Amino acid sequence: MLEGKAMIQDTDMPVKMQMKAMTSASQALDLYDVSDCKSIAAHIKKEFDSMYGSGWQCVVGSNFGCFFTHKHGTFIYFCLETLNFLIFKGASY
Repeated sequence: MLEGKAMIQDTDMPVKMQMKAMTSASQALDLYDVSDCKSIAAHIKKEFDSMYGSGWQCVVGSNFGCFFTHKHGTFIYFCLETLNFLIFKGASY
């Protein structure tokens, strides 16, 4: 496990799901090089799809912008080490 602590910037997830998000991110950083953001995001998405049902999206990087609509209770944006993590489940209309 990495020594760094995640800093949550914004979220509407339940605390248990927030902890899973940060744990998944930390595990992904242990498995992949920090520059391999695509693999890190894919790892987290796969875990969330498996645990909470399909439809999850994950964006990982150090400099990105985003506009999206999400299902209430499924959004978190946090920083860990040198990367930012955005995880959410898309809203369906």
